[in-house]
Formats: sequence, structure tokens, C-alpha cells
Amino acid sequence: MNTAEEFIKAKLDERRSNGTYRKLKPESNLVDFCSNDYLGFARSPILKKWIEEEVNANKHVLNGSTGSRLLSGNLAYTESLEQEIADFHQAEAGLIYNSGYDANLGLFSALPQRGDTIITDELIHASIIDGARLSHANRFTFRHNDLQSLEEKLKHATGNCYVVIESVYSMDGDTPPIKEILELTYEYKANLIVDEAHAVGLYGKGLISQLGLETEVFARIVTFGKAMGCHGAIVLGSKLLREYLVNFSRSFIYTTAASFHQIASIKMTYKLLPQSEAEIQKLRNNINLFKQHMKQGLLTSDSAIQCLVVGSNEKAKGMAMQIQNTGLDVRPILSPTVPKGTERLRICLHSFNTHDDLLLLADTINNLIND
Repeated sequence: MNTAEEFIKAKLDERRSNGTYRKLKPESNLVDFCSNDYLGFARSPILKKWIEEEVNANKHVLNGSTGSRLLSGNLAYTESLEQEIADFHQAEAGLIYNSGYDANLGLFSALPQRGDTIITDELIHASIIDGARLSHANRFTFRHNDLQSLEEKLKHATGNCYVVIESVYSMDGDTPPIKEILELTYEYKANLIVDEAHAVGLYGKGLISQLGLETEVFARIVTFGKAMGCHGAIVLGSKLLREYLVNFSRSFIYTTAASFHQIASIKMTYKLLPQSEAEIQKLRNNINLFKQHMKQGLLTSDSAIQCLVVGSNEKAKGMAMQIQNTGLDVRPILSPTVPKGTERLRICLHSFNTHDDLLLLADTINNLIND
């Protein structure tokens, strides 16, 4: 075994010994309480039919995109869709990326420069952290949803300052005081960037649109792999920002463009969302039903993400296994994905979950808590 393999084995053995080892699992027949398919779009026969019809109506397109969008991979169809999505979210312009990770990596590695400042909530997504690291800007974090902590960091900002939050946090499922954060960014001449990945769908066009703040934030990131049921993401902002990203965003420039099928899927999901108020209401009803029957322990959240912090990897894995044995697919979230001591069950609720399954889940968790 050579030195590199010895290093790999040692790191994997360390993960196994401390209970943080990860491994892939195939799909199961369990009831879905773990996916981000909040409105059931990923399994929607209507959406599947529309996508097939849209692809068949454009028989001239290729199976793959053949290159990056700056070479051979750009389509008038894609640029038209970008503007349609921007208009839908009341933004000036948008740029589609192949994934939410690519969008955040591309935005935050390209925009802030050395001497600038990025201030993020301490629970911000890993893709934003990775992009910020690549920027060489000064980086600060503030305590989760804590305005006083944010203001302390703003006082030390230099250069162009970017404050970054999520409108629904992916691990706690809660929402920040967006209006108050925006007021602080005005006061300190900072730019607010909001990741709307887990808000679009349950909150319609997103929380920024629901609050009427579309023209007040510097940029938004909307991903299509959660409630939208397909794949990819878009950065929404000014036309100037879009032009800048086309020129400087490496995860956009140096990657093969998405296939026509992916772009057509995004177009069709934006056709379906405005017609899905009934599904959105079902999801809201299911969230309320589940919360009403949970006796204790959940983090405060009105979103589709409900979390029970149990405090250790072994306990989280054990409880998840017992829940799965009842036919319900709930997954544990372990450190280091979340900070040590905050290991948890992350429960994702959907419009298609039945009342019986929701009550079984609540009763099972209540019994495990009381044991």
C-alpha cells in the first residue's frame, strides 16, 4: 500500500471509529420523509408528460449540449428561459447554473475580491462557504439569526461587503428576520444575498417575493432540485451582475452546459408551479398536522423541514433506524455536517404524505423520546 492509500485508509478508519463514516444507500420502498421533493414535482406524472412533450416538440436539439455555454453549448431557448424565470421572480436578469452548488461556488468565488468582506450566518450552506473561501475576501460569520452579532461584524467590514443568508435554513428549517437584516445592510452600505433553495414552493416564488423585497436585495439564488422537482439553479440579480458572472464565474465558464432535457424540465416546472396552489396548501396542512401531534423536541420551524436534535451521532442513527423499521424513511444528520452536539433527525414533509403516515411518524418519535 502506497503513502496516498495509507492516508486514505487512515482517514476512513478514523471516520468509522468516531461514528461519522458516510456510505451511499440505494432507493427504498419506505415512505418518503427525507427528500426535498416538497410538492411532489419529482414524481409528478403531469410534469413528466409536459417535459416529454416539450422535448419532442424540439426534435432539432441534441442529446447533450456539446460544450460550455461560451463555446457550443448555448441556446436561445436557455437565454429566453432565464429571462422568463427572472420576470417570474421580479428580478432584472438571471443566469442558470448546472446545480445549486455550482451557482453558489460560482457567485461567491467570482464576486467578492481580496479586501472585500463576506459576512454569513453561521449555519449557511457548505456551497456558500466553499465559494467564499475561493474568493480571498475577508470572511466573518455571525450567530444564527442574531442581529446584534451581525452588526458587530458589519462594523469591521472593509471594501464591498456582502451579507449572506438563507430564507429557509436547510438543517434547522427556520427563517431569519429578513427585513431587519436588510435594514442593517442599508445602514452599513452592505449588499444582501439570499439563498432561496428551500423557500421556493412552500412560499410560492420565495420569501423575498412574499415580503415584496425583490428590488431590495442584491442577489438571490433559486435552486430547482428541491420543491421544483428537477435540477439546476439560477442566480437572480441585475443585468450587470449577469454579465459579470458570464465573464468571471469559473463554475459557469469552465463546465459543459446543461442538456436541453434539463433546461426543458426547468421550463415545465415553472409552468406547473403557478398551478399548484392546492399542493402548496396540502403541504401547509401536513406541516401543521405533524407539529400538532408532536409532543416535544422539535426546533421552531414553519417550513417543510422539521428537526429533532438528539445530541449524538449514535443516538441519531439509532432513532432513524427504529423509525425506518416502521416503514418511514427518516434520515439522521450527523456531525460534521452539523456541529457536534446538534446531531439530529431531519424530517422532510411533503404534500403527498398521508395523514396516517404523518400520525404514525409523530407517534413513533413521541414514543422514542419517552423511552
